[in-house]
Amino acid sequence: MAGRGSRLRPHTLTIPKPLIPVAGKPIVHRLVTEITEILDEKVDEIAFILGDPAFFGDDVVESLEELANSLGAKPTIYRQLDPKGTGHAIMCAEPSLEGPAVIAYADTLIKADFNLDKEADSVIWTKKVENPEAYGVVNLNDKEEITELVEKPTEFVSDQAVIGIYYFKDVAVLKQELQYVLDNNIIHGGEYQINDGIKRMMADGKVFKTGTVDEWMDCGNKEVTVATNKKMLGFIAETSEKLIADNHTNENSEVIEPCFIGEGVVLKNSTVGPHVSIGKGTIIEDSTVKNSIIQTHSTVKNATLDNAMIGNHATFNGKFTNVSIGDYSALK
Repeated sequence: MAGRGSRLRPHTLTIPKPLIPVAGKPIVHRLVTEITEILDEKVDEIAFILGDPAFFGDDVVESLEELANSLGAKPTIYRQLDPKGTGHAIMCAEPSLEGPAVIAYADTLIKADFNLDKEADSVIWTKKVENPEAYGVVNLNDKEEITELVEKPTEFVSDQAVIGIYYFKDVAVLKQELQYVLDNNIIHGGEYQINDGIKRMMADGKVFKTGTVDEWMDCGNKEVTVATNKKMLGFIAETSEKLIADNHTNENSEVIEPCFIGEGVVLKNSTVGPHVSIGKGTIIEDSTVKNSIIQTHSTVKNATLDNAMIGNHATFNGKFTNVSIGDYSALK
C-alpha cells in the first residue's frame, strides 16, 4: 500500500487511499479482515508495505498496528521508498517472506466464500468479468490449473480476471524467483512485476489454482468508491455489524437505511440515505443526502447531495449536487 492514490485526489492528498473509509471503516481494514475470515486459520503476522514516512506517518502506522493486533497477529511495517513496481514492493518485506502467506493490494474490497486449496503451490484470486479484454486474466488447462497470465488479451483467453490477491503455500519460493527478477533487471512497464516471479514459478512446474470471489469492488477513484460504499452498506445490512452509532443526535431528521452514522454525528432537519456513510463528529443540517460519503468532523448545510464525497474537517454550504471535496476545504 505504498502508492499515493492519485486517481482519488483530492481525498488522498492528506490520507493514504487504503485508509479512506468505506461504510465507516478504512478500505485496508475491511480487506484484511475479509481475507483473514476466508483463510479460516490463525494469522501470525500481517506485514504492511508503506511508502514515504512523510505521507505514511506515525498515525498510519498506529492504525495498521491496531488492525493487526485486533486480529491476533503481529504487525510489521516495511517501506518502499522508491516505487519500482509490485515485485520490488513485495521484496521490501523480504524478512517476512517465509512459509504460507497471502499477498494483497490494499485498494480493493472483496466478498468471498470459498475453500482455499492449500494443496496447490499458489492460488490466484479471480473474478468472472464481462469484458476480460480490459483485465489481466488467467488461462486454465483441463485440470483447472493456471497455465498462463495474459494481460488485456485481444482474443478470448478466459473471463477470470486477476484481482491482485495471491496465496502461496511457501512464499519463500516466490521470494527466490523475485530475487532473480531483481538481480537480472527483468523489467516490464518500467517496473519489477510480481507476474515475472509467478511466471518463473509456473515454468518450474509449480501448481497454480484459482479462488473465485463473489464481489470485487474498486476504490480507485471517487465515482467507484462511492459505488463501492453503496454495495458494502448493502452487504453489511444483512449481517450483525452495527452501522448506526447510539450516540448520534437526530433532530427532526429521517435516516433511510442502509447508512453508516458515526459517533457524535448530528442530523438536523435533514433526510439522509439510502447508501450514505457519515464519519464521526460531522453535522448535517437542512440537507438531503443520498448515495454519498462524508468523512469526519465536517459540516454540511443547505445541501442536496447525491453521488458526493466530502473529506474530513470540510465545510459545505450550497446548492451543488455531485461533488468531491477534500479535507479542510470550505464552500460557503
